[in-house]
This record gives sequence, structure tokens and C-alpha cells, in this order.
Amino acid sequence: MKKVKIALLGLGNVGGGVYRILTEDKKSIIHREGIDCEVKYILVRDKNKKRDIEFPKEILTDSFDEIINDDEIEIVAEFMGGVTPAKEYILKSLKRGKSVVTANKEVIAKYWPDLNEVAKSNNVGLFFEPSVAGGIPVLKTLWGSMQANNIESIYGIINGTTNYILSRMTDEGKSYDDVLKDAQSLGFAEADPSSDVEGYDAMYKLSILSSLAFHAKVPVEYIYHEGITNISSEDIDYAKELGYVIKLLAIGKKQDHTLEVRVHPTMIKNAHPLASVSGAYNAVFIKGSAVGGLMLYGQGAGRMPTASAAVSDIISACNPANFYYTTFENTYNLPKDLIFQNNWECGYYIRIMVRDKPGVLSNIAGVFGKNDVSIASVIQTGRREDIVPLRIITHSAKEISVKKAIEDLKYSEGVIEIGSLIRVEDDI
Repeated sequence: MKKVKIALLGLGNVGGGVYRILTEDKKSIIHREGIDCEVKYILVRDKNKKRDIEFPKEILTDSFDEIINDDEIEIVAEFMGGVTPAKEYILKSLKRGKSVVTANKEVIAKYWPDLNEVAKSNNVGLFFEPSVAGGIPVLKTLWGSMQANNIESIYGIINGTTNYILSRMTDEGKSYDDVLKDAQSLGFAEADPSSDVEGYDAMYKLSILSSLAFHAKVPVEYIYHEGITNISSEDIDYAKELGYVIKLLAIGKKQDHTLEVRVHPTMIKNAHPLASVSGAYNAVFIKGSAVGGLMLYGQGAGRMPTASAAVSDIISACNPANFYYTTFENTYNLPKDLIFQNNWECGYYIRIMVRDKPGVLSNIAGVFGKNDVSIASVIQTGRREDIVPLRIITHSAKEISVKKAIEDLKYSEGVIEIGSLIRVEDDI
């Protein structure tokens, strides 16, 4: 039996779950893996804070130096979140010859080249399965189970907060603001939910996913992101009428040497497996050249699901044979053989408030036509005095052309407001 001493950085939601699994399932882990993981330190800000788990008080420390200078510590598991001081602690641990497990998607997405190089040069492991999709082993699948495939596309529901909000808006007809308040009261959303609802969280995760899927470092700066704050119950209802649901999707597609990576609300057919993913659950749908369509589904957040992925990484980190480093060029420079596409093509749903008078619809059609955007259907409902909403679905069109049409419409006679612009993906 191999005995390995580890340190946990942080005893919050995920750190607490990791400690519980490593202690409560200790005998099972020893039986299955032949490894005894002993938690020697837990780094916390306040050693006297009351916590909801029991542990020996002597393993708590508020000094990272105590951990980094202890040669018995072989693995450091970071669950602090944020960039500072997490990035510094991860780098110092790697440089001192300690393998690192982290759930920190922002640090990995932004600083992976540095971390990968330091881990490789010091012959230690860098593991980050819990950074994307909680308990779903999607990164291990991309690392180790898809070697026979060229990945063509990846579509992910990878933010539990936004999926919870959109699911309740869809199922209960509630407004975005009402559901957000409920999500905050239940702990599904932070007091400041902007990282989730504006798409930043999914953007960091997509950077990691798409880098592994397409075998090239995908910088965060090249990922288009848009949140769900403008989605109305009207949009949800109209999507239902058309046979769609609205999800915040993280999308990556590669064709030859062209790559598109984007996060935004998306209408998808309600018959697609991703459409049935509700609540705080996550799912990732992958298209491979050999396997075809493959979907991984499960709890994408929460203490125990994320801790499950972290403990799996800790066990992997106990064996140097499991250390793996990127074989693609993992630098801050753009990959030489890739073109990042910002003018992708898909269908679009547009909701516009207009004056109910002759000529307005023909003016709108003219603006779209001038910008090479073909309209598939227009529906007018719910007249209020002399104002009516127009709901327009386009045929497949270029992103830049649609945005130019929307900008021109702002100055078109009779147009009062552009309410929503939602992409439509029919070919998932």
C-alpha cells in the first residue's frame, strides 16, 4: 500500500467535500486503489471559524509556507477560487516538486501555458478535471478516450446557474429577475451573479474544453461570450411554439484550419438530447469523426459531484505514470495553423418592437435584404395601442451581416426597440 500525504488549500464547498470523501471512504480507496491518502494540512483564512464537517483541529493552518516547506507533502489540492493568490500557490507548489489538483477554471484557462511548462519541467502532475462540468469526467474523456477521433464540434451546457434559471423560466413561465432571486436564495447563484449570467464562467470552461478537443490552445480572448440577462419569458414561449428550447451553450466547431468558439443563448430543437438537460445539471455533446455523437451528462456543480472529480484526480496524481502534459503547442501565442472565425453562420431569432403602421414591415425586410440576410418567417402578436412585437426567424446567415442589419434597424422608421437576438442551431 502506498501512503501519500496531501494538503488542501481551502475548506469551502469543494474542499469540504474532498475531505469528507478522503476520510469517510478511506478504506474503500485503499481497497480499490492501494493508496492511503492522508490529509496533513488544510489551509484556511480563519482557523476558529465554525464549519459543518468534523476534522482534527491540528491539521488546520493559515500559513501556506508551512505547506510548501514540508517535503512530506506530495500533492497540493487547490479549492480557493479566483486568481489571487491561487495562481501563485499553484506555481510555487509545482516548482517545489509537488503535484497539483485544482478546480480553478479561471487560472487554468488564463495561465495554462505557464502551469503546464512548470509541471513538465519539474516532473510533477497538473490535474484539473473538477474545473469543468463538476462530476462529469469530460476532460478525462477528451484526454484519454477519444484518440481515434478528430473532434468536429462540441456543445456544452456547462454552467449550472444559467441552466437552472432558463429551465425554471421554461417550465414555470417565470421572469428572469424572479428566478434569479430564487436561485440566489437557494445558493445556486452568487450575490453578484455576473460571472455566471454574463457567460464568463462558461467562457473559461470552453477555453479548456476546446483546447483539448481541437488540440490547440484556445485563448479566452478569442471566445465570444454573451449572457442570458436579456432573455424574456416572451422569447421562451415563442421558442416553445416553434419546437425549440433556449439554453446557454458553449460551442466549439472546427473545420479544416478554421475554429469558432462562442458562448451565448441558443435555440435548439426540443428533440435534441441537450434540450432535456434541466435544473443545475450539465451536459457536453461531442461529435467525433469515428464515434459520431456522444453526450456526457450529470451534476455539473455542487459539493460532492465536484469533490468526486477532485478525488479522482488526487488518486491519479499519486502515480507518476498518470502525469500527462499537452502535446500541442501550449503557449500564449495563437496557434500558427488555426484561423479563429468571428463570422460564423447559423439561424437567428430577433424580437423587435415596432409602430403598427403601413410600410414598417417592408422597411425591415429591406434592411435585412440589403445585408444579405434572408427572412424565413415573421410573426406579429400582442398589439399594445399602436406598438406590436415582431418575431423574426432568419435562414442561415453570417454573424456580421446580422449584426450590421440590427444596427441599421435601430435607425429604421417605425422601429422602437430591438428586444432580443438569439442564435438558432439546427444542425447539432
